[in-house]
Amino acid sequence: MSTRIESRENALVKRLAKLSADRKFRRETGEMVCEGGKMLGEALASGVTVHAVLVADDALVSTAVLHSAEQAGAKLYSCPPALLAKVSNVKTPQGVVFSCTRPMAELESFAGARRLMVLEGLQDPGNLGTIMRTADAFALDGIILCEGCVDPTSPKVVRATMGAAFRLPIAAAGIEETAAFLHRQGLPLYAAALGADSVPVTQVDLHRAAVLIGNEGRGVSKKAAALSDRQIIIPMEGRAESLNASVAASILMYEMSRGGGEAI
Repeated sequence: MSTRIESRENALVKRLAKLSADRKFRRETGEMVCEGGKMLGEALASGVTVHAVLVADDALVSTAVLHSAEQAGAKLYSCPPALLAKVSNVKTPQGVVFSCTRPMAELESFAGARRLMVLEGLQDPGNLGTIMRTADAFALDGIILCEGCVDPTSPKVVRATMGAAFRLPIAAAGIEETAAFLHRQGLPLYAAALGADSVPVTQVDLHRAAVLIGNEGRGVSKKAAALSDRQIIIPMEGRAESLNASVAASILMYEMSRGGGEAI
């Protein structure tokens, strides 16, 4: 049984809007906000706690999904479409907005991992969301976010993951802590960089490795490069000097999935 909401001054509406816009508030509360019936289904399937579900009167959403959410302990609310649009992060709302627990992992949970993506200073939400979606597709063990990365629980990132946000483990840690952890695990860290010392990725065994992608404009920091075991590069025969961060990451993850080249 849903509760009716009519005013934008309602406490839930204000909370959802703040979760959508405020990174600090998401971190403090341990919650995030997502949109769409499919995403709600992904959240429920992953086992995260769904707190509240706001449904517009004209929403095309499975009643079975809403029933599952209610059975799992979520509170359901109905509202006019115009009111839901106030908390939606897209121009054309999908009719369902919900809050849930932020599905963040701990660094130590990657003990025993074979293939990880490490990101440093990645700023574009679309890039991060695409990398998360691709990592899920290539069955990586997870992603570690280091200094300067966009919030993986922001609505734009989560939307771009197409549900991978609830399937792929994501942890946040400093680059020094990350490098130390990987070395304890015996997992080599390879930094994708356009340096003179970089070797072609086709000559490196990526079957068991962590690959580092840096900032879209500046690339990998000097500190991160120094902490890496080796710098690698994607061979390109064309005239482009570099690739978009998510495109480069996708190519490298493909190489990881097939084992990469031979160690030199």
